[in-house]
Amino acid sequence: MELLTTPAFWAALGNIILINIVLSGDNAVVIALAAKSLPEKQKKLAVLYGSAAAIILRIVLTIFALQLLTLPYLKLIGAAALFYIGVQLLAEEDGDEDIEGHANLWGAIKTILIADLVMSLDNVLGVAAAANGNITLLIIGLAISVPLIVFGSTLVLKLMEKFPIIITLGAGLLGYLAGEMLFSDTAVQPWIHDHIPHHEVALFGSSHLSLPGLALAAGVIVIGTYLSKRHNKPAAA
Repeated sequence: MELLTTPAFWAALGNIILINIVLSGDNAVVIALAAKSLPEKQKKLAVLYGSAAAIILRIVLTIFALQLLTLPYLKLIGAAALFYIGVQLLAEEDGDEDIEGHANLWGAIKTILIADLVMSLDNVLGVAAAANGNITLLIIGLAISVPLIVFGSTLVLKLMEKFPIIITLGAGLLGYLAGEMLFSDTAVQPWIHDHIPHHEVALFGSSHLSLPGLALAAGVIVIGTYLSKRHNKPAAA
């Protein structure tokens, strides 16, 4: 209880909440994308269960974050998985809703968990640093972020219904994140540093734009759109 009365505790908790607000955007997008083909009742369940499971997963990942991110080739595998998920989510846009793993509640939740597992590899570092090794503080801060992700997912789903282009942009975001992850794996960083040192474009302040991210975002959109049109193509008489 003494911990709760210290300014340091509340300052760290504030940092964790702020970090989660910033990092909840990509989680909300993938949850909305995975749930978009479900019936209305199941959409709400997918958002609720998927968001809760994503937070629990993030807590577990954060505890082991420093060890996980030092493993070579882990991010390469994650980047490939994220690219695949982005293509699949876009490929089923306006297509058949019986695609395995997406037209039922548990299939959508499985997609949410896999995507969040991949995306959280980088995100959890900021939260772990803010918690400074305090697991109690970490869990409290992340628990507060649950409604943020649930609200964000619900909002994105509503926007998708009005503006279908958001589905394409969301899939492209997953491709962009895959490109960033691909070039940050510890196994390839020395080679990247020696041969492709200028793979980022500086923006305002400390922000940057990843060229590999843009390339894979375009790849997701092109391949996903092609597969979507192929799925929707009428069968020859």
